[in-house]
Amino acid sequence: MKYLNINSHITNASNLIMGCMRYAEMTPQYVAELIHLGLDNGVNFFDHADIYGNGKCESVFGDALTLDKGIKREDLYIQSKCGIRPDLGIYDLSKEHIINSVDNILKRLKCSYLDALLFHRPDALIEYDEVKIALEQLKTSGKVKSFGVCNHNPSQIELLKKLSHMDISINQMQLSLAMANMIQTGLEVNMQTEGAINRDGYILDYCRLNNIKIQVWSPLQIANWQGSFLNNPEYSELNNKLNEFAYKYNVTPATVAIAWLIRHPANMQIIIGSGNKERLANILKANSVNLSKIEWYDLYKAAKHSLP
Repeated sequence: MKYLNINSHITNASNLIMGCMRYAEMTPQYVAELIHLGLDNGVNFFDHADIYGNGKCESVFGDALTLDKGIKREDLYIQSKCGIRPDLGIYDLSKEHIINSVDNILKRLKCSYLDALLFHRPDALIEYDEVKIALEQLKTSGKVKSFGVCNHNPSQIELLKKLSHMDISINQMQLSLAMANMIQTGLEVNMQTEGAINRDGYILDYCRLNNIKIQVWSPLQIANWQGSFLNNPEYSELNNKLNEFAYKYNVTPATVAIAWLIRHPANMQIIIGSGNKERLANILKANSVNLSKIEWYDLYKAAKHSLP
């Protein structure tokens, strides 16, 4: 496993993260086994959100921590996210909602603190003074050790830092072989091509310059929730390459796809959302796959991305 320093509180964090979005229908015993599987393979970082399973994912995780005394809270980095209101169909980063969300998250997780709280989506009606008060209360009370965002562009992050005094050390963004906008814009600069369109304000470079860790979500997915590119006939050339390198490195194609992300020098964290033990164990081998520069670009081009 590869370990990264995210901020002054989160040090030696695994570059692979266990994503807990699918835990709602699992038993606490099974989730405890998944936690042990992660820990046994060097994973110490676990990602939640208050909307996953309408909170049930956090509840089952909390039950697993209570059930299995062999799992120590201090051995885990646990983060969660707030700001999406499915009940109202809005995004909400009001002071009241942020504070209530954290209280409910901690209650479900049966924990006294979060290592990181992330704002799940930007709120167009955000009141920065309110956010500042909420952050101060959560930090002072010890309920949240550090903060971050998801799906935010550089200007939104700068506004949060300037007007809310938010110390942002994490930004979750979607990135995969099939959905590589963050990388495409850097390779197709000043070209009249689809990949040259700046959709995120050069967020990858911005985060690297400002010591903000990119956490990759949906690393095996196509854009716009169209499913996985693995074994997808629309990505036959990519799958052929993945199979070729999987055979070479004696791993699964999914493991190679994660290794492709790890190979990028931004040292991103990758969220692995599988709840299947065998699949998860295979993917967690990704750090052992050292793709060459040529192999990295071969996969990039096989995923339908062009080089000018």
